[in-house]
Amino acid sequence: MHTLNLGILAHVDAGKTSLTERLLHTAGTIDTLGSVDAGSTQTDSLALERRRGITIKSAVVSFTLGATTVNLIDTPGHPDFIAEVERVLGVLDGAVLVVSAVEGVQAQTRVLLRTLRRLRIPTLLFVNKTDRPGARYGSLLTSITERLSPDTVAMGSTQHLGTRSATTTPFTGSDPGFTGALTDLLTRHDDELLTAYVDDPAALTHARLLESLAEQTARCRVHPVFFGSAATGSGIDALADGITGLLPAATGDAEAPARGTVFKVDRTANGERTAYVRMFEGTVRAREVLRFRSPDGREGEDKVSAVTVFEDGGEVPVPAVHAGRIGRLKGLAGIRIGDSVGEARAEAGRRHFAPPTLETVVVPERPEDRGALHVALGRLAEQDPLIAVRRDDLRQEVSLSLYGEVQKEVIEATLADEFGVDVTFRATTTICLERPAGRGAAVEIIDTDPNPFLATVGLRVDPAPYGSGVEFRREVELGSMPYSLMRAVEETVLSTLTQGIHGWQVTDCVVTQTHSGYWPRQSHSHGTFDKSMSSTAGDFRHLTPLVLMDALLRAGTQVYEPMHRFRLELPTDTFGALVPVLARLRAVPGQPEMRGALCTLEGELPAARVHELQQLLPGLTRGEGMMESAFDGHRPVTGPVPERPRTDHDPLHRKEYLLRTVRRVAG
Repeated sequence: MHTLNLGILAHVDAGKTSLTERLLHTAGTIDTLGSVDAGSTQTDSLALERRRGITIKSAVVSFTLGATTVNLIDTPGHPDFIAEVERVLGVLDGAVLVVSAVEGVQAQTRVLLRTLRRLRIPTLLFVNKTDRPGARYGSLLTSITERLSPDTVAMGSTQHLGTRSATTTPFTGSDPGFTGALTDLLTRHDDELLTAYVDDPAALTHARLLESLAEQTARCRVHPVFFGSAATGSGIDALADGITGLLPAATGDAEAPARGTVFKVDRTANGERTAYVRMFEGTVRAREVLRFRSPDGREGEDKVSAVTVFEDGGEVPVPAVHAGRIGRLKGLAGIRIGDSVGEARAEAGRRHFAPPTLETVVVPERPEDRGALHVALGRLAEQDPLIAVRRDDLRQEVSLSLYGEVQKEVIEATLADEFGVDVTFRATTTICLERPAGRGAAVEIIDTDPNPFLATVGLRVDPAPYGSGVEFRREVELGSMPYSLMRAVEETVLSTLTQGIHGWQVTDCVVTQTHSGYWPRQSHSHGTFDKSMSSTAGDFRHLTPLVLMDALLRAGTQVYEPMHRFRLELPTDTFGALVPVLARLRAVPGQPEMRGALCTLEGELPAARVHELQQLLPGLTRGEGMMESAFDGHRPVTGPVPERPRTDHDPLHRKEYLLRTVRRVAG
């Protein structure tokens, strides 16, 4: 029996969850088809998913096709929940990318296939909704070739397209057009196959072509295209055959040292944390002590209290989960999404999509719910680390990172439904970054005014290459003071850099400790420990932000805003009306490409303006314009520097706040 860990991905509303339901029915796992509209599908188990009719959290369900056990992972299609897709990609053996036969290739479709190809995840395309009015075949295949990949081949033809009686007929070796298209595609990527064809075209039998198709699909060189309808079941048998015949099964040695990845964390009804893990090598057994490690180096270990695996639409308890399988582990209280189980994988922690670029402040409607809100947000951060809960001590506010407004609505409903906390949100703002503009240094000496702490701290800030993050170094002897005090300085530097001069997170810099000094633990004769004459970690934790802020002020910082690369398709005669709008939105367009009545334009646009352009585009283009956009890094802000909203981040005021804190702590 083989195992295949399969992802179902799509642009929102392409029919991804309905396809999952149909595959379960075809495999005999369920007797009755669920409905997204009725909220009765197997994988949309959250009450909120059933109400809204969209997938919010990835879900795992298992079924059997012939000699293959398929662990199918249904993922969200809405771009606001791309983080869920991100976590799933690293555990897949193959994928099915769903395209609507009516809407065709959409923005998220292109983003997903580019990512799947970059990660070399074997992918089949399934064109869904062939029974819907407006469904296309020939023109859609052309669009797939032009906008997704030229390395595609249709695996069947359609009849009665756009009606409830639409059917799909798989191509066979007796179809000369299919054989020719398959030969042309496969020989482009296989010189040996090309040589065999040149020597004797008859040598490329249908069986040999299908064998080569499976091999090249597994290597992510080509993408077979299947047509059908999840609603009627048309074409599903052919797709099921493609899943088992063209996508590679999971591999791994169950006797090797354990190596796996946690891609989802949730809690049971009684609050126990559970981790979904894909095992690549080795075995994890119930009641064993398991080590795990996060991408940032955090390590931990805990005892696995129970193991379950997914079988025939449900979960069953088992003694162990082996290489190639997906299991659900209980008892690991400290484990997080993205952690490596056993030996760390080289790919662990690698990002495939852009980070969130939006932020909002969440406020409890009842002040007495403030504590409950913090607990609830902590639980949500376990399930989605990228919401990045951030506390602003200046205003006693809590901020969340977001991908979009729909995600904000879902968080609001989740807090109310699952935690009983009603909240409101401030206006959504764009997350910027700060980078040092130059070098800056500062030092505070122990027992020297105005330093009220028993600590000497000197820090220097230097700019570093874009994307390098934050590095902490020391020019002082590691033994010049206790290591606990050294760690206090380093940890405080990293936490202080979450808010720079303008309030944004400071990154791409090297912070070097240049001075250190302390008073050893002392006491009066025959007396007890005297804090007034002995340095503690608290002295360094309170002094370090002052020194670091001084160094940042001397270095200066440049604010960078997130940018999107956009692509517009619009009627040529509407281009003139669009130009001044792009200028007002601070877009930097490239050279337009005019092809008769169609104009294509690419360029870059501040992330904060993407939503506005999407709203304006239909009115500017008679509803015919189409826009795709994707995160494309950060660029220096031109014009007025944006301060982080709702908090006074004037650098002098921020330092005064820190000084007040110092005086209060010092008494």
